[in-house]
Amino acid sequence: MDAPAPLARVVPRADHSISRSQISPNALRVLYRLKDAGFQGFLVGGCVRDLLIGRAPKDFDVATNALPEEVKRLFRNCRLIGRRFRLAHVFFGSEIIEVATFRAASAPAQGEEPLADLDPEEGEGPELSEPDEFDADVADTQGEDSHVLDEHGRILRDNAYGTIDDDVWRRDFSANALYYNIADFSIWDYVGGLEDVRARRLRVIGDPETRFREDPVRMLRAARFAAKLDFAIDPPALAAIRSCANLLASAPPARLFDETLKLFLAGHGAQSFAVLRSLGLLAVLLPSVEAYFSKHPASLVEQLLLRGLENTDARVREGRSVTPTYLFALLLYGPIAAAIEALPPNRWHEAGAILDACDAAIRELSARVALPRRFALGVREMFALQPRLEQPRGRRALRLLEHPRFRAAYDLLLLRAGLGLAAPEMAAWWTQLQAAAPEERGRLADAVAAGSSRGAGASRRPRRRRRSGGAKPAA
Repeated sequence: MDAPAPLARVVPRADHSISRSQISPNALRVLYRLKDAGFQGFLVGGCVRDLLIGRAPKDFDVATNALPEEVKRLFRNCRLIGRRFRLAHVFFGSEIIEVATFRAASAPAQGEEPLADLDPEEGEGPELSEPDEFDADVADTQGEDSHVLDEHGRILRDNAYGTIDDDVWRRDFSANALYYNIADFSIWDYVGGLEDVRARRLRVIGDPETRFREDPVRMLRAARFAAKLDFAIDPPALAAIRSCANLLASAPPARLFDETLKLFLAGHGAQSFAVLRSLGLLAVLLPSVEAYFSKHPASLVEQLLLRGLENTDARVREGRSVTPTYLFALLLYGPIAAAIEALPPNRWHEAGAILDACDAAIRELSARVALPRRFALGVREMFALQPRLEQPRGRRALRLLEHPRFRAAYDLLLLRAGLGLAAPEMAAWWTQLQAAAPEERGRLADAVAAGSSRGAGASRRPRRRRRSGGAKPAA
């Protein structure tokens, strides 16, 4: 079928830098099959933006006028997911191409305030909290309940489909509202997004305060893009974030967990922390963390968090694995330390005191960010292992090497030792122990038990802790 004349400014291939050689072959397969079947097919969102600024996209998302069921009929390797937002995932081994049907603008016409799309940013992957496979028995997508808001204007459900001319007004930032057309390799730009990308500017489509009220999590997305892309947030959006920040408290805790991972485990965690604090969003997302740092400005604990985030960013850049357990151990270090320091010093190494402090910090966190149980247990284990790493007991210490949380706990010990929050000689001893041959490990363990680990100089006597922001908790 012939595509209708767009309302967008069409930027021909000669006037932009995107080449098909930069696009995933699997994304091209999806686009061409849609085109050959008579549907429109566009790359959309973050992947287009990233290609324009010379970054390699993490993934490639497609927008089309084909309904999800029509996409599924075209691809045997496809499944439909989501009850609130229906998407098609086309699988090519480990790569997933997400295909979304254009959404309607519903009542508002162009120029009126657009309605929000609660999906994560195109190019950033599906919501982790809502991986449900589509159920064909769910109410018709074009029924009366296809678009539902709550009393605050936040969108609860939105499955009304439309055209590309409608779809653009549902997107959040102009830089994410560019469409690459496989039919002629042009870019369709409705909202001046191409100029904003070239200026590295993050501008909200529509009135920023209205858009943030519709979806408060969009404020975190603004912070994430500013940190990730080094884009400047447009002044009207900055003002709206500062006036609407408290609305973030009403967002679903499971979704805030997903957004926290995107902020801190995608290679720009240290910058995300700085941006969140500057925008006043950390106080709403992680109140106990912000409260600790406000009480202890420029503390050793803050340095520990920043170094840990920088190390995590480096691991991401190197393609190494990162874990939510380690991230939340870093984020909660201050609140946990404060809870332990509130106890008499002779209790700081007690396992029960450490675990109680972890539980209190996790409970406070979970009121805002839903930390899954497996990660909460991992945080508890990492902190409970700290005194055992600081005070190894002969050959019994060798068994800790097999503990599933040993490596994460050891990394935390190294971080603490580098800032004087744990004995550097014990961190060095554990490093030496891991590199040693099995028979040598026994000798090292015997030596540390005797108080002379061949130059490590480890002492089993607990060191006196400093309070107030430079704390060395029993963990």
